[in-house]
Amino acid sequence: MRPGGRTARVRAAVLEATQDELVEHGFHGLTMDQVAARAGVGKTTVYRRWGSTPGLVADLMTELANQSSPHADTGGIESDLRVNALAVVEALNDGRLGATFQAVIAAATCDEQASLALRTFYLRRIEEWTSVVDLAVARGELPVGTDGGEVIRAIAAPLYYRLMITREPVTAEAAEWSVARTLAAARAGAFVTGALVTGGAPG
Repeated sequence: MRPGGRTARVRAAVLEATQDELVEHGFHGLTMDQVAARAGVGKTTVYRRWGSTPGLVADLMTELANQSSPHADTGGIESDLRVNALAVVEALNDGRLGATFQAVIAAATCDEQASLALRTFYLRRIEEWTSVVDLAVARGELPVGTDGGEVIRAIAAPLYYRLMITREPVTAEAAEWSVARTLAAARAGAFVTGALVTGGAPG
């Protein structure tokens, strides 16, 4: 089957239908039959290729990861992290994408396959952005040994807390605060590997 042929078109239609169903009905309202009907493909095709609704969710998250923008390279760590934080805000406030993330996060609390799909998605995004921290270390902007993955997690964590826990607006101002606080901690050595174990950042 050539790339872009019928197989690719079927997958695209099914994943779009899966996302539509997640947005409208949530994970627990997602059914293979409804996805097949919405995508205009046979139920046997959907069952044979994806097997289950968690299988659909896993493939959808893979596709969303593939579509995600690459990391920024502005030449400075503060502006790089700001791009990251504002991209998270934009995604979470997007009516379709934000609702998808909320549905999958909710599903991950009770379904192991959904949990794995979510974890895989975010680990890919963290890995993609870790390089901006590594570059900042190489430029002397951050201490040697700074854990880039932990810095990126710290940027996003307050934003997801607002979305999923306190249900507060996820704003650009919140993103700016997250960047400022995380960067201050990173510059002080809080994210240097082993800093907490050894009793603090190197002096």
